[in-house]
Amino acid sequence: MNTANSTLNAILPPESAGRRFDAALADLFPDYSRSRLSQWIKAGDVLLDGEKVIPRHIVHGGEAVALIVRMQREVSASGEDIQLDIRYEDADLIVVNKPPGLIVHPGAGNPDGTLQNALLHHDPELAGIPRAGLVHRLDKNTSGLMVVARTLRAHTSLVEQLSARTVHRQYEALVYGSMVAGGKVDQPIGRHPVDRLRQAIREDGREAVTHYRVREKFRAMTLVECRLETGRTHQIRVHMAHVRHPIVGDLSYGNLRLPKAASAELIDALRGFRRQALHAEKLEFTHPASGESMSIQAERPADMDALIAAVREDSRS
Repeated sequence: MNTANSTLNAILPPESAGRRFDAALADLFPDYSRSRLSQWIKAGDVLLDGEKVIPRHIVHGGEAVALIVRMQREVSASGEDIQLDIRYEDADLIVVNKPPGLIVHPGAGNPDGTLQNALLHHDPELAGIPRAGLVHRLDKNTSGLMVVARTLRAHTSLVEQLSARTVHRQYEALVYGSMVAGGKVDQPIGRHPVDRLRQAIREDGREAVTHYRVREKFRAMTLVECRLETGRTHQIRVHMAHVRHPIVGDLSYGNLRLPKAASAELIDALRGFRRQALHAEKLEFTHPASGESMSIQAERPADMDALIAAVREDSRS
């Protein structure tokens, strides 16, 4: 990996007295996460009054700090000229509306043609940010909004907001069955014990909480709004299947259901819809630099809109 080094010098303020060195350093250099700074301390790249110390060293305030920043190229993927639907952009972040079918990160079997490749073409400087600034993800066949950090400070802030569950991530989903009311699914999720490509409800899984409410009822389906409290892989898909309302089109956690006496148009629409009917429609978070409350929305994609229209028409007739 390519590296670019620079040295930053500062004086610890008096209010740092009595604090751990890594904690005081995180306040002094907010562009970098505490874990990254701790790694640099351990590597001897941070000197306190010219001396190497350990992260838990207690400081007195007034000491001189010299920080050697060894920035690496965090991602090896190359940029590709793939069209991006950018809904917001400034010097600190980008919010993109990901189309269905686009994979987020390169991986085995998908070395290129991903959202990460598109972002690196749009802004090559993202190569110096972990995961090219991508702080969360969407499944390949889920559409909708994703926020991308363009600076290390923004990356640190957004990751902390996600960890603190202060990012509002709202989805729209079309599910099978007629739901009476909304609710909450609080069931841990982990990798499926047999099928490694799927997730499952597991007692030893990670905490996962999804809130949902009914938006529109149809004859054999329901349009729901889902809000993530946590962000586990396939979370909404697993949780909706768990409450016996799998997402339409999601063959990994459900199957094709044709309502009784369905119109030919609805049958064609259901058979032709070959992905989960799930769209990340709204993102709300605090801007990493300005502190402003951000709220960004994206309309559902045309294929999902057409499917819902067919379901609605079938219910009317």
